[in-house]
Amino acid sequence: MKENTIDVLMFLFEHYVDDDMPFEHDQDTLTVELIESGFPSYEVSKAFEWLEGLAEQQFLSPSDSPSSKAIRIYLPYECEQLDVECRGFLLFLEQMDVLDNFSRELVIDRAMALGSDDFNLDQLKWVILMVLFNQPGQEEAFVWMEDLVYNEEAHTVH
Repeated sequence: MKENTIDVLMFLFEHYVDDDMPFEHDQDTLTVELIESGFPSYEVSKAFEWLEGLAEQQFLSPSDSPSSKAIRIYLPYECEQLDVECRGFLLFLEQMDVLDNFSRELVIDRAMALGSDDFNLDQLKWVILMVLFNQPGQEEAFVWMEDLVYNEEAHTVH
């Protein structure tokens, strides 16, 4: 099975992010654990770079984002990464007030940073979940999205 960066990120999110558990792992320890779990070292490095990029985004001001009346026009390279289904889902989340313009732009930035050739809606949902988890004040949106992601997973397993 070919593991990619989003697989590493999903594994980290599911196994190491827990509000009740102190984060006792440093990057070197996690890298070793991830490689021992079967993830390629290149993808592990890319995942940590992706997380660093996400952390840097926290310091941007929401006032830097487009106004709420703006219409998002996707660039051709964004359309290659985010198909119609993904773009439609982002619009749906905006209309449901799960994503604001600032969060949407962070999601698009992080999705583009993956550079995956086979990016899909399920992967986008995980990116959204990770972005919302890392954004202060987005707790309600995170819970909504977490419910959606984990409930859909439960339904596809049966």
